[in-house]
Amino acid sequence: MDLTTTYMGLSLKHPVVASSSPMSETLAGMKQLEDGGVAAIVMFSLFEEQIRHENEAFSYLMESGTQSFAESLSYFPEIDAYNRGPDNYLELVRQAAEELEVPVIASLNCVTSEGWMQYALQLQEAGAAGLELNIYGVHADLEVSSAQVEQRYVDILTAVKSTVNIPVALKLSTFFTAMGHMAKRLDEAGADALVLFNRFFQPDIDINEFEVQPTLPLSSADEIRAPLLWIALLQGHLDASLGATRGVEGPIEVIKYLLAGADVVMTTSALLRNGSDYTTQLVEGLQQWMEGRGFESVGQMRGAMSHRNVANPRAFERANYLRVLESFKSQYR
Repeated sequence: MDLTTTYMGLSLKHPVVASSSPMSETLAGMKQLEDGGVAAIVMFSLFEEQIRHENEAFSYLMESGTQSFAESLSYFPEIDAYNRGPDNYLELVRQAAEELEVPVIASLNCVTSEGWMQYALQLQEAGAAGLELNIYGVHADLEVSSAQVEQRYVDILTAVKSTVNIPVALKLSTFFTAMGHMAKRLDEAGADALVLFNRFFQPDIDINEFEVQPTLPLSSADEIRAPLLWIALLQGHLDASLGATRGVEGPIEVIKYLLAGADVVMTTSALLRNGSDYTTQLVEGLQQWMEGRGFESVGQMRGAMSHRNVANPRAFERANYLRVLESFKSQYR
């Protein structure tokens, strides 16, 4: 049975990839992930604030809010909370590239156009097999339009692609009005992969202490729905690879994502809950299901349940919503 897949031009032994997590903050942690059986590793993100917080020009940038992409600056965590500079990160990339057999994909989050290009180039030179752009921004400025937000993604991708020759993925937000059109724009701009979807920080409120609480719980299988829908809709319409992330609890979610059309399935929560060797159970569960259904390769099953391949493509659209409502009404009458 052939479990191999290709993601952003990288040949992988199977489609289960470790996404960004605390497990990739050390070489020992990444070795555990590799020993556990992952096909590739996406490192934790390097934030530009970690790099430039002592730079006077950057301080001015943060205070003035007049430079590129400045609308999101004030919504990042306090810089003092970070203790990893670029040298440590770059050295970790170098060590991982030298000592691991699986591809290591660096992750980058910047706030200036210069930062995206400069640090992307440094990560390439350090030996990263690919680069994931983690474009995180809470656009709370009421004067920033959706068109400006969308253009920001395209501009960042264009700037990075003009600087590096390793494959580049974008980790996307769910908050685009016309997701299909946005994906097409990024594909045409040269994205090697689109990762659906980023889990943005969503704060809670402590009603006793009157404080905003930072929270980021592990994902659950219920979160699979939005990525599943858009992977199924986009499959076969883009040149870029499709990476699925969020909601993987077991082999079932891996199977569903591949049937929808994903090239790889990324997970953090399942590995944090169950340990790095849980990858083996994910892959074995996939293989057993494929054998039972007569699939000889991942390529054969990929996209079998995508929008363009299912018998009733309207099941992904508005018509099916009406069926769900009727079912709900009859259940609770």
